[in-house]
Amino acid sequence: MSERETDFELEIAHVLFIDVVGYSKLLVDDQREVIAELNRLVRATEAFRAAEQAGKLSRVPTGDGMALAFFTTPEAPAQCAVELAKWLRGNPLCRVRMGLHSGPISGVTDVNDQSNIAGAGINIAQRVMDCGDAGHILLSRHIAEDLENYRVWQPYLHELGECEVKHGTRLGLVNLYSNEVGNREMPGKLKETAAHTIAKTAPNRRRVAIVFSLFLLLAALGVFILLRPVAPPGSEFDRPPFRSVRQLVQDAPAHLPRSAGRCCTLLEWPPSLCVRSIHGFVRRCWYAAHCFVDHP
Repeated sequence: MSERETDFELEIAHVLFIDVVGYSKLLVDDQREVIAELNRLVRATEAFRAAEQAGKLSRVPTGDGMALAFFTTPEAPAQCAVELAKWLRGNPLCRVRMGLHSGPISGVTDVNDQSNIAGAGINIAQRVMDCGDAGHILLSRHIAEDLENYRVWQPYLHELGECEVKHGTRLGLVNLYSNEVGNREMPGKLKETAAHTIAKTAPNRRRVAIVFSLFLLLAALGVFILLRPVAPPGSEFDRPPFRSVRQLVQDAPAHLPRSAGRCCTLLEWPPSLCVRSIHGFVRRCWYAAHCFVDHP
């Protein structure tokens, strides 16, 4: 391993990733103008100047934006984002979205033999930013927990929930906004995720509701059968409850199939005959119903 490679150590950085929304749709002249204006405004922020003077800042251009790695405090990228959002407010040409995350990064040497930075801190900050729309300042749950310890930042932080990003990873997101900066609307990507989740779980909920309703129906039927009064054998109440149906079959045989008599026999059990189980009762009713269905 060379001496230059050993100088690059893993460090925790507080990353601000900035992207110009709709950059590829702009004319080439407009692209140059937007990037020049963005660079000027970023360099003018107090957090940028303070970190640069202390030697605690790394910059990575991305073509349609940039990544800033602050090696100071979690407040530095948040302060830079808020200052930048105030200056860009109302600018129809330079619409940006920003993502913040604290994580490990390390130095690398690029193809031009220049020092650069890479690592999980940069990658996750970009994925957090990708979840937002124009005007959004999104934070990972990790860096938001650090900012929650400061009273000044608490009114700015608004929980969004989780969003699925690249490789199926789910990130907890927090939206940073106020009346002056940020975008209070729910990001479109989170709306799509919520709609997909609801559509996926709705059939399961319906199935559970149907099964639960059938269970309650069978339970009520079983309670009715087990608790119904049993008439003494030979009493006037010990009569088939559907005898009128049998009489109807006997009186009008030409209008009913022969199987109807069998169905009536199945349904005519004396009340004094206790059904031993719910299963047997349900099976008897099911068979009787099939007699009527199969022989209309």
